[in-house]
Amino acid sequence: MSATELDHLIKMINQIADNIAIGDSETLTAPKVADHVRRFWARPMKEKIINYASSDGEQLNAVAKIAVSQLVSEPGFFET
Repeated sequence: MSATELDHLIKMINQIADNIAIGDSETLTAPKVADHVRRFWARPMKEKIINYASSDGEQLNAVAKIAVSQLVSEPGFFET
């Protein structure tokens, strides 16, 4: 995946987090973002954002970082 594609994924997950977060705390918003990514993103997209979050993640907003960590911690996430 090119840098441009990764930049697009970062922008998308940050926008999802911002749009879902309206008026809610990070604790309430992050699971909703994780659910959205789980249901609608292709596996390669999820893997790229997870790899980015674990290697750097600097450009992810706080909610996006929490959501990605929740995805990684789900039992069986990498088995499907």
